[in-house]
Amino acid sequence: MKLLLKRNDVDSKDSYRRTPLSNAVDKGYETMVKLLLERNDVNADSKDNYGKTPLWRAADRGHKAMAKLLLERNDVDADPKDDNGQMPLRRAADRGHEAVVKLLLERNDINADSKDNYGKSPL
Repeated sequence: MKLLLKRNDVDSKDSYRRTPLSNAVDKGYETMVKLLLERNDVNADSKDNYGKTPLWRAADRGHKAMAKLLLERNDVDADPKDDNGQMPLRRAADRGHEAVVKLLLERNDINADSKDNYGKSPL
């Protein structure tokens, strides 16, 4: 991974516009996520074709450690909405990922009452 990071564009996008960071979060590759987030040239808040960010994917998969790493950065929106209006808190709650829900609710920049495009809130 370290060798590849020296040679390739760290924000290259696949056919779904997912970056290596987004894919690493989605697959649960915490070491890769850490390596990518150590770089200043990584867009940690990039959106794919569906409006999903790496944080959204961490919440969806229940990856608390990765969500925490992402939230420690100043360039990550803690409450982004995907194309369906679902935010990470809504997705984590829907999937039953209690640890991620608690992590997100500790923040002041999360709207816990926000509704998605279908009128559903995290509650």
